[in-house]
Amino acid sequence: MAEASHSPEKRLPAVHAFLEWTGHLAVLLFQTLGAVLRGRVLLGETLRQMSNIGVNSLPISLLTIAFSGMVLALHAANQLKARGAEGLIGGIVAVSMAREAAPVLTAIVVAARVGSAIAAEIGTMTVTEQVDALRSLGVRPVHYLVVPRFLAAVLMLPVLTVFANLAGVMGAYMVSVYGADVNPQLFINSAQNMLQPRDLYLGLLKTLIFGAIIAVVGCNQGLRTTGGAAGVGRSTTASVVLSIVLVYVADYFLAEWMFGSNSPVL
Repeated sequence: MAEASHSPEKRLPAVHAFLEWTGHLAVLLFQTLGAVLRGRVLLGETLRQMSNIGVNSLPISLLTIAFSGMVLALHAANQLKARGAEGLIGGIVAVSMAREAAPVLTAIVVAARVGSAIAAEIGTMTVTEQVDALRSLGVRPVHYLVVPRFLAAVLMLPVLTVFANLAGVMGAYMVSVYGADVNPQLFINSAQNMLQPRDLYLGLLKTLIFGAIIAVVGCNQGLRTTGGAAGVGRSTTASVVLSIVLVYVADYFLAEWMFGSNSPVL
């Protein structure tokens, strides 16, 4: 009874910490959007971040999505061929890649690779008082550190997803044609007939939201880092975990809005 009576008080610090984190995240997002709308963008730093986030993430993204497409095709081919519906394999894989697999898995790869790097880099600057030094020089950390990474993530994640879509479908094609003996023309015709342009456009629209989530969460964790090297490690881990969770949460609501039975988009 005593423990039960104290349980609400024990939960209060966790609730307070969650609300505080949510508030910091929202404020940082609005400050970043405001800076972007006012044109306070450092072009050189933004291009450098675009190279780091986009170009340097391309190989691991292509590798990950290609094998994901191969696994998807493997299961689809086994099930559909057994039911005489192998003509649907290409279309199912192509639509699944465009709507869900390529956008979400690319975001997860970028969150793991880039989100952690953002949190570690800015977190190290925070604990070594470099961020305070920027403020003392009249430089706003949001303009110098957050905006370039935000724009780079938002702009480059759709580009990565385009290539990831292609890699996933090519991987699925190889498994279906050379592994499951599906007629190659049948695979291509199925993909062409079932895949609609809106599947690609809406899938790429998701990645704009995912890129914003990854950048803002990583920067927020970095700017709130305390506790030296151990704190940087905690911020890096938290950045990856929170980014992945928020990407999946956002993906559900975006998918419901875009592709649900009552979707206003379709």
